[in-house]
Amino acid sequence: MFSLNNKIAVVTGGAGHLGSAMTEGLAECGAKVFALSRGTHHMEKIKQWNTDYPNQIRFIKCDVSSRNSIESAYKEIFDLHGKIDVLVNNAYFGANGHLEDISEENWMEGIEGSINTVYRCTQAVIPYMKHSSAGSIINIASMYGIVSPDPDIYGNSGFDNPPNYGAGKAAIIQFTRYAACHLAKYKIRVNSITPGPFPNEKTQENKDFISKLAQKVPLKRIGRPDELKGVIILLASNASSYITGINIPVDGGWTAW
Repeated sequence: MFSLNNKIAVVTGGAGHLGSAMTEGLAECGAKVFALSRGTHHMEKIKQWNTDYPNQIRFIKCDVSSRNSIESAYKEIFDLHGKIDVLVNNAYFGANGHLEDISEENWMEGIEGSINTVYRCTQAVIPYMKHSSAGSIINIASMYGIVSPDPDIYGNSGFDNPPNYGAGKAAIIQFTRYAACHLAKYKIRVNSITPGPFPNEKTQENKDFISKLAQKVPLKRIGRPDELKGVIILLASNASSYITGINIPVDGGWTAW
C-alpha cells in the first residue's frame, strides 16, 4: 500500500534540512527522486546519496524563482522517465524583518519565496501529471501558517519569525485547497503538510531558545527531520488515494493548544 516502486518524485529544496529527509523517505519506499536546489552547497549530502541510494536519488540544479529553470528541470526528468508522479513543493527563501519596519522589498521576497514558488512549480507540473491522468502534489506549509509566533519564546534570540513567512505559508494552505478542487478532474491530488518546530542544527546551538520552543510543544520536544518521512510517504503513495485538499500538521501538538 505504501510502495513507491516505479514512481518518479520531485522535491524542491530537496537537499536541505527538511527536504533531504523527504527525499530519502521517498527513495526508501522505492521512488526515483529528483532533488532540486538552486545551490550546490549540499555536495556532501549528494555524495552520500550516491553511496546510500545509487541510481535512486539525483540532484538537479533549479531556481524555483525562475519559470524557465523549473520547466527545464521538469523536461529533463520527463525526457528520462516519461512521467512525473509526485511533486513536493518544499523550497523556501525569504528575508527577515519586524512588522514595524520590514521593507516592502523584504516583504515581497518572503511572499515570492513561499506562495509564488509553490504556484509556479505547481502550474508547470500540471501538463506532465495530466499526461498520466494521475499525480500527487504535496505542499509544505508551516505551523505559522495556522497560528502566530509567540513573541515571548523568541525574545532577543535573533530567531524571531518575520511576518511575511506566516502570511506566505497560510496562502499555501489555501492554494492547496483550491488546486485540489480544480485538479481533481485530472485525478491529480493536492495536499499540504504543516511542520511544527524543526529548527536546523545551527539554531539548535542556542539551548535556551530550544528549551523555550520545546516547552511550547505538548510533546515537550522539537521535531526530527525524519519524522516527516511518514506523512510524505502516505501522501505520495496509493495509501492516500482518497485524500485530497487537506492539511496535515506534524507539529507535536503545537497547533492543538
